[in-house]
Amino acid sequence: MESREDLDDDPPAFDLSDKDRENLARKDEDFKPHTWTNLKHIVANNDLESLRRWPSDLKRYLKWTKQTKQAYGTITNYICQERLRWRPLPTSNPDEGPIFDVENTVPFANPRDYRIMYNDWPYGMAPGITHIVVWLKTRFDVEPTVGDLLPQSRQLIEDFVQHTFIDRLEQHGGAGDRVMWFRNWTGLQSVRGMDHIHVLVCDVPQEIMDEWTGGRTALP
Repeated sequence: MESREDLDDDPPAFDLSDKDRENLARKDEDFKPHTWTNLKHIVANNDLESLRRWPSDLKRYLKWTKQTKQAYGTITNYICQERLRWRPLPTSNPDEGPIFDVENTVPFANPRDYRIMYNDWPYGMAPGITHIVVWLKTRFDVEPTVGDLLPQSRQLIEDFVQHTFIDRLEQHGGAGDRVMWFRNWTGLQSVRGMDHIHVLVCDVPQEIMDEWTGGRTALP
């Protein structure tokens, strides 16, 4: 696959929202990156549609998405084959997403059933903010109409974020207000059928980032 830098800036013929079109019409120098305070407001109000990428990144992301779908069929296929190296079971249904052989059906119960990685296409954020994705082989219990999390699933995520990210930062001078998480509801997900959560962290030393991600890097 091509890297981010191999792609030109021409947006593909894609179904874009009005906000996306407004963003694509901007230059990077006119774009205001999300600050930590702004991100807190967006996440607290579940206003996830307001998250925006740098205009130049958005153009490359749309082109990359089109090319990746042409090469792999779906973004999910690409993530499984190239980024996670996870092999779905033959019983998987393409309409419902991949099914994996798991150590424990409870999300986050076994480290072999999830993977912490950098987001290859992060939102446009101020310096010092890092965008992480946690991919799972397991599934969350969700509300059936819009796919929002049920309370028990939300608690599992809260406990995982506390144990994995916040407690680790407490060992390194204090977590303070440096971690937040969110999960896109189904309509906003670019990778559907495979559960994942987004974690945003602020001013985290590289050695701790390497611990969390296993030293894996994002796309160049």
